[in-house]
Amino acid sequence: MSQRILVAVAWPYASGSLHLGHLGGAYLPADIFARYHRIAGNQVLMVSGSDAHGTPITVKADEEGITPREVVERYHPEILGYWDAIGISFDLFTTTMTENHAAVTQDIFLRLLEKGYLVKGTSTQFFDPEAERFLPDRYVEGTCPHCNYPRARGDQCENCGRTLDATDLIDPRSRLTGATPVLRETEHYFFKLPEFADPLREWLESKTTWRRHVKNWALGMIDEGMPERAMTRDIDWGVEVPVDDLGPSKRIYVWFDAVIGYLSAAKEWASLIEDPEAWRKWWEDPAAESYYFVGKDNIPFHTVIWPAMLMGYGGLNLPTDVPANQYITFKGEKASKSSGIGRSIGWYADRLEPDALRYAIAAVLPEQNDTDLSDDDMIRRINEELVATWGNLVNRVLSLSDRNFGGTVPEPGPLTTTDEALVASIDKTLETAAGHIEAIELRAGLRAAMDAASEVNAYLNSEEPWHVLKEDEKRAATILWTAIQAISGIRVALSPYLPWTSARLGEMLGIGPKVTGWERPEVTGGSELGTVETLFTKLDADALDD
Repeated sequence: MSQRILVAVAWPYASGSLHLGHLGGAYLPADIFARYHRIAGNQVLMVSGSDAHGTPITVKADEEGITPREVVERYHPEILGYWDAIGISFDLFTTTMTENHAAVTQDIFLRLLEKGYLVKGTSTQFFDPEAERFLPDRYVEGTCPHCNYPRARGDQCENCGRTLDATDLIDPRSRLTGATPVLRETEHYFFKLPEFADPLREWLESKTTWRRHVKNWALGMIDEGMPERAMTRDIDWGVEVPVDDLGPSKRIYVWFDAVIGYLSAAKEWASLIEDPEAWRKWWEDPAAESYYFVGKDNIPFHTVIWPAMLMGYGGLNLPTDVPANQYITFKGEKASKSSGIGRSIGWYADRLEPDALRYAIAAVLPEQNDTDLSDDDMIRRINEELVATWGNLVNRVLSLSDRNFGGTVPEPGPLTTTDEALVASIDKTLETAAGHIEAIELRAGLRAAMDAASEVNAYLNSEEPWHVLKEDEKRAATILWTAIQAISGIRVALSPYLPWTSARLGEMLGIGPKVTGWERPEVTGGSELGTVETLFTKLDADALDD
């Protein structure tokens, strides 16, 4: 029976180029997962967009003397270009600047206010005496009180990942002027997060299949005690507060508005397909599932704060899973847009074939631990694994068949037990890979497919059809037919990871570019092959040098 699957993907700040840490942390895993479920026959809605209201955008605007909107309008098209270049298959990638998003955000704000979960209160907030303005969290930097990282932000420490209030920082300083900020009282709306501690704990403890680091982090946050969190800020860029009792220059906090983007994007998508109520099938049907692909620094917002908001609002599905990845590091340092560590996705997309780039990242996805990545390692994996194992297998089997059997798939004779065992093994690989992908063990799913390719290579090396052709053409035809059936199955297992070359391979096999089900399509003996060509280009050692 077809399942509805919501694939909700982290919203990147449209304040600069994205790097491979972003790609491996959220976007490629989400795409692999979504593509698998579409092939398996499920109804997938994959949404995200550019976060237009994050403080990094206003920081960039202040630095360049332009408006925040101009910053977003520069980088949002660049981000869309990444998805086109490497095949990240969003149903909608929008922005938080739309009227739709503002309306959905304000609706949730008002519902929580009506139900008593948002209350007015006074807090002390940093004020820059030189700039003469209140400082949003990310305009304040200082030393983390938990890990002593000297460049912690006022909302979260990038080093240890703990959520913070700016007033927690040791030796705070303004990012605007470098001045030491002073505390002044200001009035805001606070979300009564502590009221959700017990239902959140009960819900989290029921999640027996979640990644351990995700679940433990969320439970630890609850056990430490959750303060009420201000959900408005003293800024003039963002979604307007839908009540007027706070005074001017107040906006909804970006982390309140950003997570609502998953819901507002679903509603926008429904409007675009001219079925305005379609979003409800993914958000209100208890049988629908929702998966949130984020990096580990987003765990608190997606496993505690957003679920609490959903509980407070009522009637909307809670996350089925939040498979947050760890970090991709470069020479031991976390990839960081703000720190300039790690080249952009676009830089690599200009130099690598899209599936080669996808493979190099998918093979090292940081699912359980931080993963260090280097250009040399990427080149090695592409050449030694993708090209030598999979690309070479396809090329030698189809080239032999094309040359020796008139451009057609060889007609097989009787199969030996070895032939039958190989085909059965490939069918088993599809089951294994499906299990891994459904469990969001995407590296293991890719490894299962590549191990199957190695198994076919071993079969060919043992059966040696290039020699058998000289003595027993029918047996050689059977060997090649068997290998083609195996390739057809492996193509299905690899298609969520390598969509571009899987489509080309389908045309080469004469079965069409689209993968239409999670099962091995039989390639009929005697049918015509398409034009046989090399799937991947071997890289020179200096291919990624500056």
